[in-house]
Amino acid sequence: MNKVMASALDACSDIASGSTVLAGGFGLCGIPEHCITALRQLGPTGLTVVSNNCGVDDFGLGILLRNHQIVKMLSSYVGENKEFERQYLSGELEVELCPQGTLAERLRAGGAGIPAFFTPTGAGTVVSDGGMPLRYGPDGKVAKASEKKETRDFNGRTYVLEPAITGDFAIVKAWKGDRFGNLVYRHTAMNFNPMMATAGRITIAEVEEIVEVGDLNPDHIHTPGIFVHRVVKGDRYEKRIERRTTSPSTRKS
Repeated sequence: MNKVMASALDACSDIASGSTVLAGGFGLCGIPEHCITALRQLGPTGLTVVSNNCGVDDFGLGILLRNHQIVKMLSSYVGENKEFERQYLSGELEVELCPQGTLAERLRAGGAGIPAFFTPTGAGTVVSDGGMPLRYGPDGKVAKASEKKETRDFNGRTYVLEPAITGDFAIVKAWKGDRFGNLVYRHTAMNFNPMMATAGRITIAEVEEIVEVGDLNPDHIHTPGIFVHRVVKGDRYEKRIERRTTSPSTRKS
């Protein structure tokens, strides 16, 4: 029952080229920094990555993108990464954009064993009607576009059928964990991590602190250990902020 691994490198060593990886975090908040760094060192390529966004150019998932290890991203927001834009528009990267709430629910459904669900979000747009550019060609023209999705009316409102998302691996970041894999997240770092943890075939959790079994109040556990396969302790977290905005000081000298 001891799921603790010696390092992130050990925990991620079998993430092979061509895998689908679910990566927790929102912006740079609550991202599995050490697992991402481990993947950069291990070097698997052809990865499909599901995450709310793709980090920034020199941090988070952006370092895997810059190293050309990611071939497809399924995300909600990608506006902080210039290399992402370059690869997408040049045809090097396939991108599926998904409304943020829909992305969260697709992951939750995947973890719950629900194959698909209907939602009103995106109905009547390119999300449901198809035609969203997924990949461009070298000539700048759309080489691959999204397909039309099934829609159905309920009580006079149109809904679009969205498929669940699962992955070969999920890499998540938690605040505390025990050797059984029970996890507690802290504040907004919770974001996408709980859904990702349930939707991965193999879930790797990096934590700031490993506590003894029984130290976590059962009522405070966010992800039960049954969903977690490996735990690794990280340290020296950067916890960067994507864009720091401050106001000029009004203090008189």
